[in-house]
Amino acid sequence: MRYKQKRKLKLAFILAIVISSYLLFHFYGINLGLDLEGGSHIVLEAQETEEREVTSEMMEGIRQIIERRVNSVGLAEADVRLEGRNRIIVELPAVENPYEAMEVIGRTAVLTFRNEAGETLMTGDAVSDARASFDQYGRPVVQFDLTREGSRQFEAITSQYIGQRIGIYLDEEQLTNPVVQTVIRGGGHITGYDSTDAASNHAILIREGALPVPVEAIQASTVGPTLGRIAVQRSIFAGLIALLLVGIYIVFYYRFPGVLAALVLAIYGLIILGALAGLQAVLTLPGIAGLILSIGMAVDANIIIFERIKDERKSGKTLRAAVDSGFKRAYTTILDANVTTIITALILAYFTGGTVRGFAITLGLGVVLSMFTAFFVTKNIVDLFTHTKLLNNPRSFGVKRGQE
Repeated sequence: MRYKQKRKLKLAFILAIVISSYLLFHFYGINLGLDLEGGSHIVLEAQETEEREVTSEMMEGIRQIIERRVNSVGLAEADVRLEGRNRIIVELPAVENPYEAMEVIGRTAVLTFRNEAGETLMTGDAVSDARASFDQYGRPVVQFDLTREGSRQFEAITSQYIGQRIGIYLDEEQLTNPVVQTVIRGGGHITGYDSTDAASNHAILIREGALPVPVEAIQASTVGPTLGRIAVQRSIFAGLIALLLVGIYIVFYYRFPGVLAALVLAIYGLIILGALAGLQAVLTLPGIAGLILSIGMAVDANIIIFERIKDERKSGKTLRAAVDSGFKRAYTTILDANVTTIITALILAYFTGGTVRGFAITLGLGVVLSMFTAFFVTKNIVDLFTHTKLLNNPRSFGVKRGQE
């Protein structure tokens, strides 16, 4: 493939990424966290029973089950924490109706298999996995897998009850009541759902385990942004002013290459917004801090590249040779600086949670995308202008007369 064809292909690839990022951002948008948008605040209280007393170990187990359920329904950045002896606080960003969320996160959810006399034959402890799926007629079902012991148990039960009904119950709600046609082992599916959402919610309840005691919602309310709308608006305004000043500075200092750097910066911003929208990430104020930090590193990468090209022009090289050498020399410096940041972000994301993890993920994603824009987008856009007078003049990169 000839050089011009390769360049056109690369520019088309960049254009496709820009359009895809815009479409992702346009259709999915950015989910904001509790501090920026508000959400739902739910207080749960564990109820003691005659058989079981509430202990601190039990409360930690309930908290973990509820946290898994919250994560399973895609409510990232939710805050689930213990309060007092028997209460759990659940804060859900961007959830306007806390009562709908309670249907999934607060149910006791005991799965049982019962015969026609109502006797329990097997419980949900034998289930190793459950997920929403479709049967051969395209109807939504919950597909479940059994543990090894559960499979043996279910095989014995279905052998005994061939031609009879075995009802499957979630708490006291009968999900299905099929007639056993053959011996079943390994797993099966539960029918009777009107929608995939209903099947998915039951799959979460079955998969994430039953709560050891009933949990009652004693308070559910909608809360506004914890930072306040004025603080959020001022933060966004400050960020835009900072970006504008950075853009003016690099245009003033590098002239036309600075214009290209500002264009690449805009492309970078669109790509990272598209990536966050595509990943359905929840953006909090610490996440915005990570985003702004990564923008600063993207600016640094372009400055390093232009300074290397400037050095090569001072040594008397042609623009084509200076651009090639400048990018090669800049690769190592940018890579060294960014790899350490990526490692730090990975460690933070793995060992922390909540808003700190959000900061680490945003920063790590931003740094990876900033390297992509520096090494690929900037390179190809600069290449596009290497045969024009806009870049061919040594003073385009700030090289003064007598320095070239």
